[in-house]
Amino acid sequence: MALFEVPGWSVPSAPVSEISQSTSKKRKRPVPQDGDKLQSAEVNLDKLMRKLAGDSKDLDKQAPKKKKTKHEKPHVENPQGNGHKSVVVNAKKGKGKTSLNSNAHTPETPDKKSDAPAKKKKDGKSRAVNHASKDGSTAEPPVASTSQSGLTSLQKGMKDSLDGAKFRWINELLYKSDSTEAVKMMKDDPAVFDEYHSGFRHQVQLWPSNPVAHYITELSSYPKKTVIADLGCGDAALARGLQAKKINVLSFDLISDNAFVVEADICSKIPLPGSEPSSGPKSEGEAQVIDVVVCALSLMGTNWPNCIREAWRILKSGGELKIAEVASRFTDTDEFVSLIGSIGFKLHNKDDRNSHFTLFDFKKVPQVAKTEKEWSKLMSKGSLLKPCEYKRR
Repeated sequence: MALFEVPGWSVPSAPVSEISQSTSKKRKRPVPQDGDKLQSAEVNLDKLMRKLAGDSKDLDKQAPKKKKTKHEKPHVENPQGNGHKSVVVNAKKGKGKTSLNSNAHTPETPDKKSDAPAKKKKDGKSRAVNHASKDGSTAEPPVASTSQSGLTSLQKGMKDSLDGAKFRWINELLYKSDSTEAVKMMKDDPAVFDEYHSGFRHQVQLWPSNPVAHYITELSSYPKKTVIADLGCGDAALARGLQAKKINVLSFDLISDNAFVVEADICSKIPLPGSEPSSGPKSEGEAQVIDVVVCALSLMGTNWPNCIREAWRILKSGGELKIAEVASRFTDTDEFVSLIGSIGFKLHNKDDRNSHFTLFDFKKVPQVAKTEKEWSKLMSKGSLLKPCEYKRR
């Protein structure tokens, strides 16, 4: 029976041993003795050494040198085929002489220990090159630029954000509380006043125009003997701006800076002479000092109408009241004008061309005496101006 069943061809079914015996013509060599083996090996080794020495010199002259790459293993030329390869292998295993590698002129495998220091040196050089500048000097790692105050740009940005957050928090408290509460807050922590006005100055830079700057320009043309009362003056920018014009500005706010500002609660009592009509016909009171009252973004607190009442009391006859307020605060402009008129003023001009602020010019007019009940009703209309609130971020 055939060994393989493949259509078209077949293999004889004779035993494999019989086929190999009949077809093999290989002659068996006599088994040499141990002494013959040693002598034969020495003779063959000498012949091979002479052959390798002569052939390798010829090859070195003819063959171009091959550039060794980083990961390339040493390559040994083999002019005599497997004989050369076996000698090299035996030399590696310790069966041949160690001088075979040097006689064959084969590239030697680099010693890892000797190469290690060179590699470290190279790496160190490369790192030095990375930190070196074009002019050869060593470049230090980049350091964030610092401002004059010693803060980096990142720290300055964070401080500005923190100052802005403090300003918004204080601002809302001032708008939503009574002036007496604001006074208590400033007395308990005087730093609040500085933090508020520091944030206010930063906020002013974002406005398209500044009402205080407008009033400095407008009032610069007034007579030199004009006396102005700046109610809720902040850092007294109006007084500083008009100082060169020889115009007298009395500045009032919750905290004094001991230079321009007089400490006072403008919604309670302003320390200036003046009076209201007590009885009888219409009167303009007895004030003889203030020609102009300015309220530039200062009608804060829920009891702000009392500031208008105080303005009427300290103004001379025919004196001027100038109000600048955030346009978005007005619930009803006509109602606001009506309230100011009920206290004793007549509107002369209104400027709402600015998208952020509305400007009003009033003049003091005579009024009749009012009862405490009538005053209480007028003073309770503080809701005509909404508090300034900022979006939570």
